[in-house]
Amino acid sequence: MTTVRGRPSLTERRRQETRMEIAETAAALFSERGYEATTVEDIASAAGISLRTFYRYCAAKEDALTPVLTSSVGALVEQLAGRPVDEPLTSAVRAAFDAPASAQRLADPDKARRLIRVMGSVPAIRTRWLAAGRDMQDQLIPVLAARTGATEHSMEVRLLACALIDALSVAMEHWAWQDEPADVAELTRRALAYLRVDELQAAARG
Repeated sequence: MTTVRGRPSLTERRRQETRMEIAETAAALFSERGYEATTVEDIASAAGISLRTFYRYCAAKEDALTPVLTSSVGALVEQLAGRPVDEPLTSAVRAAFDAPASAQRLADPDKARRLIRVMGSVPAIRTRWLAAGRDMQDQLIPVLAARTGATEHSMEVRLLACALIDALSVAMEHWAWQDEPADVAELTRRALAYLRVDELQAAARG
């Protein structure tokens, strides 16, 4: 249920907060102890909730991180949607990384890297990560259509969304697995430049 203005109701906001609290707790435990060593009971106890409440929000342990993945999706889409439509895509993505929300997520880089390793190496979680990536592509399509002037059904716009998400995913995974990683924003810029996404955006306009 939402308000007449389309904003979540108080009940829904509380549900979202609980989901995110469970997700952040699970992320911390997975990063510190490892996925296999962390039980549902551990997550529920650390989050201060009952097992019944945990299963009300998550069907299984591997579902606990879903809000972390989807919140990142929404934040990037929101940032890109707010950038000038004629701005090069590489600059817009870099600005999204510099936004306070992104900076907060990467405030503890070691923790973030451990979490990405978990997401990439645990098959059940990786499946959900890939699904989140597809969801991000779908959310980006109208944003990229507005930036290019093409329709949302354009193959070029869909390919641009796919290229952007793949570049971000590979850059983040590369960053997470390096012993002495470069700055993640710089790695992302390199990935986008390698795929020439600014040229792809210009081509989609054509």
